[in-house]
Amino acid sequence: MFEPAWKKNAKLLAKGARKFVDYKRDLLTDERLAEIDSRRKDLLNAIQSKDKVKVEEASKQLRATCDNALPRQKPQGWFEENVEVMFVAIVIALGLRAYYLQPFRIPTGSMQPTLNGIVGTPLKKEEWPSFPQRWLEFALKGRSYEKVINPQERRVAVGTMITPDGKLRVGGDVRDKMWWRFFSKSQLHSLDSKPMWLPAPASQVYEIGLENAFREAMANGGILKKGQTLIEGFIDTGDLVLVDKVSYHFRKPKRGEVFVFDTLGIKGIKEHSGPQGGGSHYIKRLVGVPGDELSIRTPYLMVDGKIAQEPGIKRVIQGEPPFMEEHEGYVLADASASQRRYLVSEDDVLSLKGKSARQGFREYAAMGDNTANSLDSRYWGTVKEYNLVGPALFSLWPITTGHWGLIK
Repeated sequence: MFEPAWKKNAKLLAKGARKFVDYKRDLLTDERLAEIDSRRKDLLNAIQSKDKVKVEEASKQLRATCDNALPRQKPQGWFEENVEVMFVAIVIALGLRAYYLQPFRIPTGSMQPTLNGIVGTPLKKEEWPSFPQRWLEFALKGRSYEKVINPQERRVAVGTMITPDGKLRVGGDVRDKMWWRFFSKSQLHSLDSKPMWLPAPASQVYEIGLENAFREAMANGGILKKGQTLIEGFIDTGDLVLVDKVSYHFRKPKRGEVFVFDTLGIKGIKEHSGPQGGGSHYIKRLVGVPGDELSIRTPYLMVDGKIAQEPGIKRVIQGEPPFMEEHEGYVLADASASQRRYLVSEDDVLSLKGKSARQGFREYAAMGDNTANSLDSRYWGTVKEYNLVGPALFSLWPITTGHWGLIK
């Protein structure tokens, strides 16, 4: 406690020299290691002798030996240091994404108004706001203005199709794709050229002009002309949420929370939501846990014959703000859909396998808060335990939708 400063500094130098050897041992030659060890012993002996002059001289010799131990090692410049910092940050981010928190972009409006999906709005370019205004809208709302011109003539397979909500649509081969594993986009496939990237998922590019382009192609023998406008309008991005990938390893999923699950292996997904429905991720509200028996008596969701009481589910039932007045609560599946449905009438019951099922195959049920416009367990059945990813934890962006913060 009352040691003189010169003695404390000398001890710290001896300790620092030992750490230097430990950190750089693989780069130091045997001669340098022996020299540093010898100089360090000289310093310790000088400290023990309590001779200040000898300590100062031994300290000087030890510093010089350590400083010159790696004469060929070039000090890092600003570029190398920044690259190293960025590399470490990327590794940390990838580790967090793989094991703890994963960002997830909501592609559809099935969870509105709790969470927003991607929405396309047609708009002529001459109606676009100024460039600074567009950048401000992008930063605050996640809104991007898009106009895509067909760069070359391409032959496409076009025809009419029935969408999952029963609407007749003229369409072609447009496939949802993840760009850089993060951004929701799509690709236009043609019969005579490479796929063409489009700046939003298939449903949204149809909304802002692609369906009209396919109508023109149908009238033109399946040809999209060079210079033809494919899409024109703006895209409001879906909410970007963080998914907690850890919690379900330590607790059971709770009825009423918003969660994300993998759709791989869920029978009926492709039949109801198209060829891109399988192999992706969905976000819904978890409305049933293993052992539950679910039924719907609009606007109520019934669990084991009783009205569900979880706060998130009650908000949907009661249509509390921000739900609009026309919100109907929980509604039955559309009886006109050609594929199999599970909850079409009030007498239908969706039973979820519980303890009788082996580990990993216990069943959960998922429904969107916007039940009138949601493809969920009413249509394609249950979610197996092995499909669970985790609860939706936090809405990150955009920051002006009123959804920023913890997800309820």
